[in-house]
Amino acid sequence: MPAEAEVEYDDKFVALLETVWGEGFLSPGGPDEVALILESSDIRGKHVLDIGCGVGGIDVLLVRQHGAAHVTGIDVEAPVLIHAGNRARREKLTASLTFRRVEPGPLPFSDARFDVVFSKDAMIHIPDKQDLFAEVQRLLKPGGIFTASDWMRCDDRPPSAQMRHYIESEGLSFEMAPPRAYADMLAAAGFTAVTLRDRNDWYRRQAGKEYEAIKGPLYDRLVASVGKELTDRNVEVWRALCVVLQSGELRPGHIRAVKPS
Repeated sequence: MPAEAEVEYDDKFVALLETVWGEGFLSPGGPDEVALILESSDIRGKHVLDIGCGVGGIDVLLVRQHGAAHVTGIDVEAPVLIHAGNRARREKLTASLTFRRVEPGPLPFSDARFDVVFSKDAMIHIPDKQDLFAEVQRLLKPGGIFTASDWMRCDDRPPSAQMRHYIESEGLSFEMAPPRAYADMLAAAGFTAVTLRDRNDWYRRQAGKEYEAIKGPLYDRLVASVGKELTDRNVEVWRALCVVLQSGELRPGHIRAVKPS
């Protein structure tokens, strides 16, 4: 996640992503994908940390649909947290949702604070994932669960020209690693029962539909909302995204691990 001085998810970009992915979502799949990430993890009555909470739509789901007792959402960007706080007030969930801006690096919470650590497609912005997983391990109670999704690369070879073009088109602080590196780093951090699930096939098909919508039926709506320049730029972003999904170089996936009791 980038530092506050380098805001990437400003109001216009948030509006564009929510138009494509649904209100409250800054990554794909909506409630169904959140449910799939959680399908082996019962969070009812649990205290949850959401790393990279964005505008808070997922955190509402974690409480309302999945029964979390309390969710603490953290992000490094102040603008998205304003949206998240407003959403908690609209939903009358201020007693169940807390949002906090954090700096990159160690997180300001005591050891063994949370039952569950969750993250959806936000770790791609965090360069040092080994340090992140050590922090997750520290923050979880014994027996606690880390359940997340992220965008990964197929291997650790230098990115292809197509991948470099996609990342440059996005203009975001992406730091990707292959699934096996995630598994190795989680094991090195002391986690057990590490599992990964590849979601390339699903998102390859879904992103194609999104691309057709952005350049087709959603185009005029996006231009009216965020302007032609940002809309046209993201038409190209989605075209480039489809290329690296089709080649298999970009591999969205789910991650689950357990802190030993």
